[in-house]
Amino acid sequence: MALNFDLNDLLAFRAVAELQNFRKAAESINLSQPAFSRRIEKLEDALGVRLLDRTTRSVTLTAVGRDFARKVNDLLDDLDATLLGIRGVSATRMGAVSIACVPSAVYYFLSKVIRRYHEVYPKIRVRILDASANEVLEAVSRGQADFGLNFIGSQEPDIDFQPLLEERFVAACRRDHPLARERSVAWSDLRRYDFISVSQSSGNRVLLDQALASLRERPQSIYEVQHVTTTLGLVEAGLGVAAVPSMAMPDEDHPLLVSVPLSDPVVKRTVGVIRRKGRSLSPAAQQLHAFLMEMERMSDRPTAGD
Repeated sequence: MALNFDLNDLLAFRAVAELQNFRKAAESINLSQPAFSRRIEKLEDALGVRLLDRTTRSVTLTAVGRDFARKVNDLLDDLDATLLGIRGVSATRMGAVSIACVPSAVYYFLSKVIRRYHEVYPKIRVRILDASANEVLEAVSRGQADFGLNFIGSQEPDIDFQPLLEERFVAACRRDHPLARERSVAWSDLRRYDFISVSQSSGNRVLLDQALASLRERPQSIYEVQHVTTTLGLVEAGLGVAAVPSMAMPDEDHPLLVSVPLSDPVVKRTVGVIRRKGRSLSPAAQQLHAFLMEMERMSDRPTAGD
């Protein structure tokens, strides 16, 4: 006897299994909460088991629900892969992909990739976990993100690190700042100005502290923040200068911000795509991964050696 549920019921279940919240899950597939609840109840009735434990405050998967969620994900991913081969289906594809990314790579680099991806696959939900380098690594290791964009992870035994680009640290300043006229500045030159740095919990701070350990005249921060993107906000407000990865900087035509290469020493970092070894990407995640790699090949942003 045929089971009395359909693809839409499975999509609803996948949404609530991922989001652990009925309201958010209903919104993600454009349903009212009552209609969404009816779909889940219909699925549970058809299967004859409880998939979710629900209270007024939380939603958790039962043991059967967790196993069923894995099978549903595999089933929908297989269906997604099949549909990829049908011409013209891309505009109607649905699903979700999660990417963890250090904040310095989100604003000006990853946003371009996401924009193009959305143009081709407008109904696929993209979740971005913008977090510290260690948190990005942890999210990928735990399977909370399909893959990540990070500058650490190459030494982890369970992580595959695929280098994407090597970039140089630059001085970030306003166009009306004295440094903006320089072709290059030494790290010691930054001591003459109010300096904005990231905190010691930042992966970039750890990298810089190691690279500049032997430098006698290092810039001393008067402002300290958590993320590189916040330093750029303070620079834009005219509060000082900062040292940031070149990926974090806007294009050369930005009306306020300018990047100036830093030297003595030249400090670089390698940004790559990190994935958990032995884990295959879903079709939606694989396509975003391909867009990411293609975007870097097409990018005209100078590399660290330029």
